[in-house]
Amino acid sequence: MAFIREFETLKQSKKQLVAVICLALVAGTIALYCPTITHGFLNYDDDAYITENPRVTNGLSWSNVAWAFTSGYAANWHPLTWISHMLDCQLFGLNPGDHHLMNVLFHAVNTVLLFILLNYMTGAMWRSAFVAALFAWHPLHVESVAWASERKDVLSAFFWMLTLLCYARYARHNGECGMRSAECGMAKADNGPSSVLHPPSSMPFYLLALFFFACGLMSKPMVVTLPFVLILLDFWPLGRFYGTDRTDATDGLKRRIGRLLTEKLPFFALSLAGSIVTYLAQKTGGAVINRPFPFRISNALWAYERYISKIFWPSNLSIVYPFPEHGLMLLAIESGILLMLGSALFILVSRRWPYLFVGWFWFLGMLVPVIGIVQVGSASMADRYSYLPAIGLFIAVTWGLADLKLAGKPVIVAAAIFSLVACAILTSIQITYWRNSITLFRHALAVTTDNYVAAACLGQALDAIGDDADALAYGSEAVRINPDYPAAQFFLAQTLWKSGDHTQALNHVDAAAKAAAHDPNYQYILGKFLLEHGQTDDAIARFTASLDIEPGFAEAHNALGKAFLKQGALPKAADELLQAVKLEPDNAQFHYDLGTVYLNGAQTLKAIVEFHEATRLQPHFALAYENLGIGWAETGKMEDAIRDLSKAVQLTPNDPEAHF
Repeated sequence: MAFIREFETLKQSKKQLVAVICLALVAGTIALYCPTITHGFLNYDDDAYITENPRVTNGLSWSNVAWAFTSGYAANWHPLTWISHMLDCQLFGLNPGDHHLMNVLFHAVNTVLLFILLNYMTGAMWRSAFVAALFAWHPLHVESVAWASERKDVLSAFFWMLTLLCYARYARHNGECGMRSAECGMAKADNGPSSVLHPPSSMPFYLLALFFFACGLMSKPMVVTLPFVLILLDFWPLGRFYGTDRTDATDGLKRRIGRLLTEKLPFFALSLAGSIVTYLAQKTGGAVINRPFPFRISNALWAYERYISKIFWPSNLSIVYPFPEHGLMLLAIESGILLMLGSALFILVSRRWPYLFVGWFWFLGMLVPVIGIVQVGSASMADRYSYLPAIGLFIAVTWGLADLKLAGKPVIVAAAIFSLVACAILTSIQITYWRNSITLFRHALAVTTDNYVAAACLGQALDAIGDDADALAYGSEAVRINPDYPAAQFFLAQTLWKSGDHTQALNHVDAAAKAAAHDPNYQYILGKFLLEHGQTDDAIARFTASLDIEPGFAEAHNALGKAFLKQGALPKAADELLQAVKLEPDNAQFHYDLGTVYLNGAQTLKAIVEFHEATRLQPHFALAYENLGIGWAETGKMEDAIRDLSKAVQLTPNDPEAHF
């Protein structure tokens, strides 16, 4: 009885210590990242994802949720990420500090979940805490947390952690502890030999794991590699390859592995579906870059080496890393040799030090979707892609150094504390660069070479504060470095137009259109620019090109209709605007634009229907009330006209047209 009381006391004190560690991880993470709540939105992705995305800024609605699940906007399919941004706008509007705070809170929760997961699977509390702290405070992860658009990183990681926790609970439900120590031994004694065949009561955890994995895929499809990580965890620390008896015959081991693989089939099915949907969204959105296959393989091999080096020595971190133009093949050969030697070594020692094998292949495998074999975007690599993969190396190093015992415990503890303090200091410095677009892209240009993306974005940021001369200089520099970068060509066109050089501006618009020939969003953006500046025929050509690529692009149909209206081609305008309304029936602006065409075409009753629908969908739509009043007046219903025109005056008391 005394032993039982002592054991229960020890168990209770351990729970309290775990709780203290969780609180320390949360407090440290929030304190470290709290400066981000004073940061603004960026002009790189934040506009498309949040500030200039009407679906997001309008908040949650059934129409917007449906759009999130059916749209491949921004060359991605991640509906839960869109819904998360919508909820932020619903709650906080466009206050960037609150959006950043939500990222920080997700990151803090992910940190605690990682600690709980590793501690639950291994029983090594302090090693688990150290890995979680590295994950929380490593400077390479600043990009995923401090960038509002990277909500998809922290959100998908949240579901990733929940998936692994549910899976670990499922795997260990029948005492299937394998390689865990004292606590597992007691479980085995109570439950008998482990098996991959679980009682029915374990199935809820399996189904929850599948559900959370699906949510992760709907947040960021990079988590498609999760089934492979589950197999690694089966090897260590869950020890499901061998169970409690590590002397199983080879045939028994094969059967066990076969069952484990069969168990993963639903996970693999979800991964396959997520991969197909994502590839189609990125292909349709023009994000897939057709570079030669040898180049992509070479860059992928070199990128692996750079990720490893930046994990261990996080210097010269940049939001964008341009592709190298020279010497890539030699760098790739060197990297390939090192990767093969490392992989061979960790396979050889996998039975004795399984955590080295698991950590290494966790890192390698998780990067496969974003390593560039299928090249998406214009970056050679990205810090944000290491958010979850780096955990593998953290595990390998932590368990490896602890087991090697190269020094006494005080030295190991001191080294661990020094590492975490160094990470926290570097992270706090890195966070300062994310204050705004100017500080971020100036830093990117300082630590990289020929960074045309950073030059273009810095030019846009300077243009926004009225620094026209430097804006033009950086725009010109971006185009000089890479004439095939459509964003730089378009920005330079805007800058030149503002300076009065319309001929050169239109030349750069044409260059942008050619560079983004397969990108419907860019064709649409260029068309809007041309339409706003009186180039109606050219605008129609761009909108038509956009719709040729993506026939269901509602905004392009609407813009094309307004272009036809400018030309006076009312039947064509009505056809396009009607198509936009059919595609997005809950879009108040589309109903208003269609009503305007009907009103211009003397189809007053049809116009009244559309304006009325616009006011129903958006009760504060002053222009819709004004035109609705005009429509009523034209049909002789003056009381209705006065009512709706009075509403327009009430909404816009300084609008002389409404008063008139």
